[in-house]
Amino acid sequence: MGILEVKDVGKRFGGLQALSDVNLSVKENTVHAIIGPNGAGKSTLLNCLVGKLIPDSGSVMFDGQSVLGRAPFEINQMGISRVFQTPEIFGDLTVMENMLIPIFAKRDGAFRMHAYETVANEKGIVEQAEQMLEEMNMADKRHMHAAALSRGDKRRLEIGMCLSQQPRLLLLDEPTAGMARADTNNTIDLLKQINEERDITITIIEHDMHVVFSLANRITVLAQGTPLVEDDPQNIRGNPKVREAYLGESA
Repeated sequence: MGILEVKDVGKRFGGLQALSDVNLSVKENTVHAIIGPNGAGKSTLLNCLVGKLIPDSGSVMFDGQSVLGRAPFEINQMGISRVFQTPEIFGDLTVMENMLIPIFAKRDGAFRMHAYETVANEKGIVEQAEQMLEEMNMADKRHMHAAALSRGDKRRLEIGMCLSQQPRLLLLDEPTAGMARADTNNTIDLLKQINEERDITITIIEHDMHVVFSLANRITVLAQGTPLVEDDPQNIRGNPKVREAYLGESA
C-alpha cells in the first residue's frame, strides 16, 4: 500500500470523459511522476487529489483516510501541500512576509490579515520563517517584494512556504514551467534535496522529460484519461506504448 492510493477514479465534464478507471499507488518517500500528452487528464487527476474536484466514481485515500468531500484547507491539514503551475505568492508582500503566512496558518488553522502585525512580532514564528529562508537559500532576499523575484525564486519561495507547513506529500503541477534552464536545474536539485533530507513524498506533473527523468523513481503515463503504463524510468524511455501516445504513431 502506498501513502496515496487512487482506486477506479472517473470524472466526466458534460460529454467529455476526462478520467476513466484511474488507479495509482504512490509509495512513501518516493518521487512519482505523472506524465502524458495534452488532454490526458493529468491536471484533472491532480485536482481530484487536493479536493478542488470531486470524482464521479472511485476513491482517493491518503495514509488510510479519504480526501473526498474535504475542503482544500482540510486536505492541507492532513499533510498534503500543492504547488500550482503559476507560483501562488503575495507579490505586494516581502519574501519574509510571505513565509510568515503559512507558518501562522499551520499553528492557528487560518490566516487573518488583521492579525499580521501580531504574527510578525512573535519570535518563534519569525525564527521558523528565517530558518526556512536559509534552507531555500533566500535569506538575502527577505526584504525584497515577492513580485520582483525571478520565476525560479518565486517557485523556490512557494516551495518553502509549502514546506513550512510540514507536509508528508508535496504535489507539484509543472513546477518548472516558464523557467530558464539554469532555474530548472536549480529546482531539480532543490526537489531532490527535499525528498532525500526531509523524507517527503513528491508527486509531480511535468511535460519536461529532463525534469521527469532527473527526479522520478516511478512514472505513470496517462493517455485519454486512462493509465497507459506505470513503470520505473528506465523502462518508460523506450516503451512503444508511451512513444505512440506522445507521437501519435506506432514506434
